[in-house]
Amino acid sequence: MTILQSRRQLLATIPVGLAGFLWLGRPEAASSAARINKTPAEWLRELGPERFRILRQAGTERPYSSPLNDEHGRGTFACAGCALPLFASSTKFDSGTGWPSFYRPLPGSVSTKTDLSLGMDRTEVLCTRCAGHLGHVFPDGPRPTGLRYCMNGLALKFIPDRALG
Repeated sequence: MTILQSRRQLLATIPVGLAGFLWLGRPEAASSAARINKTPAEWLRELGPERFRILRQAGTERPYSSPLNDEHGRGTFACAGCALPLFASSTKFDSGTGWPSFYRPLPGSVSTKTDLSLGMDRTEVLCTRCAGHLGHVFPDGPRPTGLRYCMNGLALKFIPDRALG
């Protein structure tokens, strides 16, 4: 084998290796690799009945019932089922709907699917790690995205930023 042939073989393998490296570095790849699967009994035991109804059975809490609706501290809103960070507090806004609302999720943290329940065409929002139901996204939010991620407070937990120094 000549040096030229060795160099060609090396160069031919770079795109494949680079593509694999880039794919593994994507948040979606990391979150699906760390996917959490539990039985309904395990989820119920861990979450309790109300969080189980929302996260695992696609329920909805009453509007204005969540203390997170009035949470305005700096931090991160994470999935109450698996603790995956979902929304930065800087993307939270008061939508006037009675549920915590955000205009952008953290990269790779949520997935969506069509929800035709209740005779409506909506877009359901799910946690990418545990597939828990978080709420719905609507096209009536503020700039810069124009989206309103309307989340159930019981599907979230707030993690405040730690004070520096």
